[in-house]
Amino acid sequence: MAAAVSSIGIMDGAYFVGRGEILHWINATLQLSLAKVEEAASGAVQCQLMDMVHPGVVPMHKVNFDAKTEYDMIQNYKVLQDVFNKLRIVKNIEVNKLVKGRPLDNLEFLQWLKRYCDSVNNGIMNENYNPVERRSKGCKERGSKGSNKSSKSLQANRLSGGDSADGGPGVGKVCNTFAEEHYIEQIQQLSEKIADLKVSVDSMEKERDFYFSKLRDIEILCQRPELEHLPMTKAVRKILYAADAKDSPLPDANDIISKSPGLFSDEAE
Repeated sequence: MAAAVSSIGIMDGAYFVGRGEILHWINATLQLSLAKVEEAASGAVQCQLMDMVHPGVVPMHKVNFDAKTEYDMIQNYKVLQDVFNKLRIVKNIEVNKLVKGRPLDNLEFLQWLKRYCDSVNNGIMNENYNPVERRSKGCKERGSKGSNKSSKSLQANRLSGGDSADGGPGVGKVCNTFAEEHYIEQIQQLSEKIADLKVSVDSMEKERDFYFSKLRDIEILCQRPELEHLPMTKAVRKILYAADAKDSPLPDANDIISKSPGLFSDEAE
């Protein structure tokens, strides 16, 4: 079922569900009060919707409902992508577009997600699911893990600085510890940025291959013997084979069509 839903076409009925219906569904399901679809751009809502239909699969402690920066939002989408991978859901998440808060992109993704959620258990909601409790529990777990890391770091610094309180050997150890933690944090941030860039490149390559295949289909069609002599075919090939990227070949293509006798005779009559 997951594969079938992930491959629905743009003309599927799922993409004709209006914003109002999507917002009502989200607010009623998760007990939220979203006023715009772009308010779900952080990816947290999508993670919790998956948590609702697949209990225990989403690590809610990693979901940040307070995400404001694109960096924090991307982390939420990483959680969502991991969930998709676990469930073998083949769906390309266009993270770069979603985190920009573009209404149409977010609406289309939520329309797809609603269709998916409706396909699980025939759309029957888990009556025992408490969305508010799941959100608060995730926030508490995330907060406790963060405080544990901070307390451990402070304890390590205190221990390393115990040799001297007035600038003895311990001071150098504390400075080294801070420097190491700073560099480790920088390395982690850079590694995550590299991973994000790889996701962006993969997405761009898929989009490039998609449009290239379309152009190749058009080229093959133009090479058919019964079509290649037609003015329209010549005009299309003029555009396809244009070598100069600066000057548009469209005027020349239009010129080929306009100079073809009888091409628009039926329209003129």
